[in-house]
Amino acid sequence: SVAIPAITDPGSTFTPTSLTVNASKCFNPCTKLEFTSNITAPVGFIGTLSFQIFKQCRNQFTPVPVGPAFTFSRTVALVVGEASTFSFFICDCDSCNDDCCTYSIVITNLTAITLGATINNATLSALTVCQGNRCNCCNC
Repeated sequence: SVAIPAITDPGSTFTPTSLTVNASKCFNPCTKLEFTSNITAPVGFIGTLSFQIFKQCRNQFTPVPVGPAFTFSRTVALVVGEASTFSFFICDCDSCNDDCCTYSIVITNLTAITLGATINNATLSALTVCQGNRCNCCNC
């Protein structure tokens, strides 16, 4: 679990989970990524958090975003001990053959004042399928 402390600076980031996908045997891979978590409020929670998946493949110096950012926001404090399920999925069909990529969830605090929250049971899962046995779409 990842604890987001009270009064965390806007722009602060947290990485609760990541996974590596090896698509080296797959031509023209497409990966469905699903993130699930349980957000609890040990002291109440007011704030906005952005959840985004990033990908870093071999020979890349920096991770790149995959799909849009997803937002969890509360303007009224969650009751102490209250839990909210937060989940989303995206597809990444922009990988070249023989790629081994690491996907990470990055949570960004978007508000100036955040009353603490805890991200429990953060899980990132992946299902990769081959869209064909030959692919000339990538020049890797």
